[in-house]
Amino acid sequence: MPEQETGPGVTAQMMLCDAAQSMGGKLYILGGGWTQIMLVDPLPPMALAVQLTVPWDQANERMAVEVALVTEDGKPVDFGSGPVAAGGEMEVGRPPGLRRGTPLDSSLVMNFGGLRLNPGGYVWELRVDNDAKARTPFRVLPSQGPGVGL
Repeated sequence: MPEQETGPGVTAQMMLCDAAQSMGGKLYILGGGWTQIMLVDPLPPMALAVQLTVPWDQANERMAVEVALVTEDGKPVDFGSGPVAAGGEMEVGRPPGLRRGTPLDSSLVMNFGGLRLNPGGYVWELRVDNDAKARTPFRVLPSQGPGVGL
């Protein structure tokens, strides 16, 4: 997964996949790296596999992490009950004995199922403490006829 955004502070990599788990600081990814999906209703479940790199001096501090789905024009995707988004707070701790200045890795997965999207372009946007960190675009393609899915 190539780094998608750099700058001061936390950096992030994000991949769209069929399914993923985060265990022991590692990401376990199934069907990862796709950017196009054939329209079916609803779409199959999808997951965002996220790897964060936290600078040494930002360890042991709470940070807000949020992903949101927007159209390729930047408009939030909303099904009437609010925007398609997920998030929460996290804190990356420093293990004992880690050399001063060493960046810390943290992984997380966000799962989404039952999305009903129209054909077109979409982008998952990742923000950490309200700063944009990664964007993962994908396209929903028109179906090719009855019974055709992925």
